[in-house]
Amino acid sequence: MNRKWTMLVACATALAGANAGAADKRIELSGTIGWTYSDGVGGTTAVKVPNLGTFNSIDPKNAMNWGARLGYMVTPNVEVGARYDMQASTLQISGTTTVDLGDIDIRNYHGYAAYNLGEEGGKIRPYFLGGLGATQYSAVNAKGGNVAREIRGNTKFSTTWAAGVKLFPGPSVGIRLEAAWTPTYIKSDAAGYWCDPYWGCYLVSDPQYANQFQFGGGIVFRF
Repeated sequence: MNRKWTMLVACATALAGANAGAADKRIELSGTIGWTYSDGVGGTTAVKVPNLGTFNSIDPKNAMNWGARLGYMVTPNVEVGARYDMQASTLQISGTTTVDLGDIDIRNYHGYAAYNLGEEGGKIRPYFLGGLGATQYSAVNAKGGNVAREIRGNTKFSTTWAAGVKLFPGPSVGIRLEAAWTPTYIKSDAAGYWCDPYWGCYLVSDPQYANQFQFGGGIVFRF
């Protein structure tokens, strides 16, 4: 009887120690890889390029992405951190036909806040995430027909929104699965006028965003 009781106490102590160890780990470092569905922007005026066609939109191709993030659990459920991801893509124009212009790298830099469901140190932790930052488009060495030129890169304000789940078979290493949306403001087109009987008429604009829809997963390390 004493032997059984001793074994039961030992198992309970070990389990409590494992749970406490997981709960004490507040830093999370992740690496991810996945796929991005991207779109660009269009225009109301088509551009005619001799010997190529007529074009009214410019978009990056869908492509693989990879990224990394560092988070800190401020409370058992609230996490703050920074995330980076990159998509190596190809810029293309489309209209009467589609033409690849050249390679482009799209990099996202965001600070974020996330809310994690479940218990501290739990094995399954769904979460929702929102962040603010910037999206950087690299320069493109464009080629079309017999013409070659460089399209300058640009950096634009963007937000990011995600939902996912972290699975922890052990206290220190887990798996992350996530779906994210990153809209990036590019430009605004004039959409007409709005008139008020007291304040007069104003030009109304139609904002255009380039969207990235990301699906991926990776490894999470808890410290």
